[in-house]
Amino acid sequence: MIAKLIDAFYTKIFINIIVEGTTSVVYVEVCSQGTVVDSVQMRFDTISINSKMYEFIKNYIKSSPYYYISILDKSLTQGAVPTCTAGDMSDYIDVDSSKSVCISNALAVYTSEDEIRLINKEYKSIGLDFIFSPFVIMTRFFNDKIERHFAMFLLVEDLNISFTIFDNSKLLYAKYLNINTNDDKEGLLIDSSLDEDILLDMDDIDLEEVDSDDLDDFGDIEDLDSSDDIDEFAEALDMKEIVEESYEVEEEEGFNEDYKRFLLIHDCVNSFYKDEECNSDFVESIFIADAIGVSKDLKRYLEEEMFLSVVIRKIDLCVEVCEMAKAELL
Repeated sequence: MIAKLIDAFYTKIFINIIVEGTTSVVYVEVCSQGTVVDSVQMRFDTISINSKMYEFIKNYIKSSPYYYISILDKSLTQGAVPTCTAGDMSDYIDVDSSKSVCISNALAVYTSEDEIRLINKEYKSIGLDFIFSPFVIMTRFFNDKIERHFAMFLLVEDLNISFTIFDNSKLLYAKYLNINTNDDKEGLLIDSSLDEDILLDMDDIDLEEVDSDDLDDFGDIEDLDSSDDIDEFAEALDMKEIVEESYEVEEEEGFNEDYKRFLLIHDCVNSFYKDEECNSDFVESIFIADAIGVSKDLKRYLEEEMFLSVVIRKIDLCVEVCEMAKAELL
């Protein structure tokens, strides 16, 4: 009854904060009588809260006494476990130093209490009402699929991945990943046979069989008797070095973020299969909630290297966090 009176006489302001890389996105919804009457989204060059972001938020919250500020948790210490019982949770996490929330009596999401305190301290000037787990966002988003599939379910953000494996609503595996914490290139599933065909073993080269005419090709250097000729020759060598360096940079850039994501997914699947409690079934499908616009390469890697059936759905994290806040008020 009170909620209906509030809806009738006051607007509700929902302010949602998503940290993306080195910036923060603030999404605001103004609701009246259950209807969105206004919405706006702004990006700020900060990963906490600066004066511009503070003033932007302040201008909205002063217009109504009923405002709710939410943020998406980016703590690396967070995760999910397949139980809501404190005794069982201790098998997975340190329950004394973690804060957990039970979801549908089937699983619990958690993060460290230290991280929660740091987040609240960082946004003390505006105050936070809700800190939402990306695992909850992901499970809500794929609820229809999780209930009836044995598959991987992922939320892919700019730098992070919320990775889970469910078997008909039962959580089997969960891990929160950062793509920059595993930059080494060991274990890459790249076929090196082509490189082996190109590279020559020096022991296989018989210098006696090298034609002297081939060596004569270097005789042109002696003909560079003018300074102009020498300069041109030096420029040619410099150009060769530039091309080689450019190729090396291109190769390095080719090891892109989507390939890093693929490697992390591959490693998680391997860890899952090595777990003693894992059944013998192989995961054949993966559902990805895409918050950033991944390239086609990620889908190709997963299909060609891991033989997975891949489904990618776009997700607007700002809207999803806002919907979570609304659900908390019901």
